[in-house]
Amino acid sequence: MFLGTFTPRLDDKGRLFLPAKFRDELAAGLVITPGQERCLRLFPMAEFARVTQTAREAPTALRETRDFHRMAFGDAHDEVPDRQGRVTIPPPLREYAGLTRDCAVVGLNSYLEIWDEPTWVDYRNAQREAYASMSETGVPGLF
Repeated sequence: MFLGTFTPRLDDKGRLFLPAKFRDELAAGLVITPGQERCLRLFPMAEFARVTQTAREAPTALRETRDFHRMAFGDAHDEVPDRQGRVTIPPPLREYAGLTRDCAVVGLNSYLEIWDEPTWVDYRNAQREAYASMSETGVPGLF
């Protein structure tokens, strides 16, 4: 389970130090994909396999499914973190998410998101009021 927000920096080679508490879970490999709201999603390999299976079952006759597949899988990047717990974020993914130097790595239960840190702060601040006033029907079945 991934929880919390961390603020690592990208180095000059586009490498990001993964938060130490997540390194064991990601040591066997991971996949980074474009996410919504111009962030990146980082999945442990096993979770990405589950997501891939679900995506396979979606009807490709629907344009939205094809569009999703093209973006999520066409720009995906897989790798194994190095011994120091770093992963390289390829230039197209850095550009998509607007990553420069300061990043935010946000734990979202079964995966992580990687944001440009100032963008994350703006997003989180904008969402706080909506979250504080969300009713139990906001996300059916959650509570």
